[in-house]
Amino acid sequence: MRLLHRTSLLLLTAVLGLAGCGTGEPAGRWAGPTASAGTTPSPTGTATGTATPSRAASPFDGRLPKFDPPPVPEKITLAGGPTAPLLNRIPTTQRVAFLTIDDGWVKKPEALALLKAAGIPVTLFLLGPVAAEKPDFFTDLHRNGATIQAHSLNHLSMPSLSYERQKQEICGSADQLGKLFGERPTLFRPPFGEYNQTTLRAARDCGMKAVFHWTQTVDKGKVRYQGEWGKMQPGDIMLMHFRDAYADDFLAALSAMKANNLTPALLESYLP
Repeated sequence: MRLLHRTSLLLLTAVLGLAGCGTGEPAGRWAGPTASAGTTPSPTGTATGTATPSRAASPFDGRLPKFDPPPVPEKITLAGGPTAPLLNRIPTTQRVAFLTIDDGWVKKPEALALLKAAGIPVTLFLLGPVAAEKPDFFTDLHRNGATIQAHSLNHLSMPSLSYERQKQEICGSADQLGKLFGERPTLFRPPFGEYNQTTLRAARDCGMKAVFHWTQTVDKGKVRYQGEWGKMQPGDIMLMHFRDAYADDFLAALSAMKANNLTPALLESYLP
């Protein structure tokens, strides 16, 4: 009888132990992700019940507009000939616009955080020697949606220079940026937006597909329009700079696109 009683106790303990497997994890152990207000459980998990972590909160959340993905780009045709074509916008009916950022002198740490949080493409027109001062700053941007194009070596007024000197500025910048970032630029923006036919010829001879102007500028958090105030059109190109008000300018540019029902897209993807 004593043996039978002991056997019964062992069986009861085993049953209770099995029942505990369905009551949750013991205190001190993580029981897997749970949904809380404002969060959505990951649709994909692993065999251990863990989930892919969500993107870390950004200080710019709530200030950055949200955009749908851009459409599949419809490539444009560029004119041939001895000079590179000059464009201040992309001729497209697709509801896209393009954010471009010049120079590179002021390297604000929030530039990377903004680009990551926004999840949009941008085109950087950089000065070769300025980019060389801190290439890692631009490499980080490049890895997170920025492409790198040429803006000259010394930021001089191009029309004041001879053909050979303009060619040195354009080719030299493209060569330097190519060595720094692994891909030689094929687009050029002249400093101050100043150019002449010699600029366009030198750009073509340096391998540039096109020379770019813009349709809106952003400075100190304000957008300035060339046409009707507050209005943007599909294909417009916005210009901002690496300046102290970088965050305000970036946010203002995207807010203007959102207000005009335009989606940020990659400038290069519309070129042949």
